Amino acid sequence: MNFPILTAIMLAPVVGLLFILLIPEREELTIKITAAVATFVSLALSVVVYVLYDYGKGGLQFLQDVHWVPTFGINYSVGVDGISVPMVLLTAIVIFTGVFASWDMTKRVKEFFIFLLMLVTGVFGVFISRDLFFFYLFFEVAVIPMYLLIGIWGSTRKEYAAMKLTLYLLVGSAFALIGIIATFLYASQQLGHATFDIQTLATVKYDLGFQKFVFFLMLIGFGVLVPIWPLHLWSPDGHVAAPTAVSMLHAGVLMKLGAYGLIRVGIFLFPEGAKYWAPLIAILCIVNVVYGAMIAMVQKDLKFVIGYSSVSHMGYVLLGIASLNTLSLNGAVAQMFAHGIMTALFFALVGNVYHKAHTREIARFGGLAHQMPRVAAGFLIGGLASLGLPGLNNFVAEFLIFMGSFTREQAIMGGILSYRILSVLAISGIVITATYVLRVVKNTFFGPRKTEWDHLEDAHGVEMVPIVVLVATLILFGLLPSLQVDVINSGIAPLVAKIEAAKAIGGIF
Repeated sequence: MNFPILTAIMLAPVVGLLFILLIPEREELTIKITAAVATFVSLALSVVVYVLYDYGKGGLQFLQDVHWVPTFGINYSVGVDGISVPMVLLTAIVIFTGVFASWDMTKRVKEFFIFLLMLVTGVFGVFISRDLFFFYLFFEVAVIPMYLLIGIWGSTRKEYAAMKLTLYLLVGSAFALIGIIATFLYASQQLGHATFDIQTLATVKYDLGFQKFVFFLMLIGFGVLVPIWPLHLWSPDGHVAAPTAVSMLHAGVLMKLGAYGLIRVGIFLFPEGAKYWAPLIAILCIVNVVYGAMIAMVQKDLKFVIGYSSVSHMGYVLLGIASLNTLSLNGAVAQMFAHGIMTALFFALVGNVYHKAHTREIARFGGLAHQMPRVAAGFLIGGLASLGLPGLNNFVAEFLIFMGSFTREQAIMGGILSYRILSVLAISGIVITATYVLRVVKNTFFGPRKTEWDHLEDAHGVEMVPIVVLVATLILFGLLPSLQVDVINSGIAPLVAKIEAAKAIGGIF
């Protein structure tokens, strides 16, 4: 295909925000329609890429290369493989539904949608970049607008949450930048010429000490965004303070940038370093799963429940990454997609309730299914996906992760570390998840009806767009998992071959 479809996906939001700049601020409906059209273009093109991607052939497809600074080997180079194709589709779905979830926005509407479209441009750029320089550039573009979006349009402790989020992510970015610079200098010396091309960098034979050092930098840099415990403290506050669409993007997409970075840059370039640090990741991710679920269970605010639930569910992604085999890595990428759709649905529904009730306190609700049956149905489906019900997207992803991790063993300190105990602990997180999800659904939407909420209106009109699209996506890939797994596996297979080719080494412990 000669048409630069990946660039078009990324630039559609840019064109949208340029049009919004020309629209008078009082024309709020026109601004929202423009944002919806721009994101729909990205969504439609993302679907085309997903459908046309030849997973039988695999590898990078829809390539485009433009020389930018040849002296330093910096090129605008984009392409997608089986790992990044689902992430592009996920981003397109979440931003499109996020625009409609923000249809009730009345405060500085023009600026809000400009920054929202700027943020998602950076996210698209990360997932399609084949050049490490542009990968990092788009990574920063995706992070920086969050400060303004939360600090201006957020709620509760918005200034505190915005600053905390920004500082954590910028510190993480600094670690990643050091790793990228070190990689560039090492590879340039080995190759005899400067390059930031990720495929070329992957051909360099990095010594073991260098791999251990740089992978650790990447683990901290990208791990902050995942977030990996104990670097997670910014995340729940950011979820709660952010406006609805930003919460959807934050949990649905931005957290995936960290996991994607670990796979695309960390494991792909430094497989021996990944093997060395894998036991540490595996142990920390279990803390994510169990600790996040336990804390979610005692929360009184709906958004805090989902925020800590996200910390828990991203632990499954980390377990899949740490297991370093075909099943687990397939599951990790599938879980990134499934969790992104699920949390976007949760935050869209909670935002709908909060806008009408002006509170998110669980104890104040009861019997909302009487007034808001569509919202209740959507929340119940999201909850069932969260606890891994068969027939929904999350079940397939978590099953693959558990299968892969249960068979994983690694030599450490002259012995063997079996991931079986860790897998059992991770599976116990599902039981805890079921406990708090069903409790929240019962206390909020069922039980005795409280007449003080009789004035609440159910979701209708454009409010139904996020519910319908996100629920349909969960069900589609849940009932037909091969539509996703076959694509993902085409990207994971060569990665696993690279991991297996790396020499076996002892882990950190």
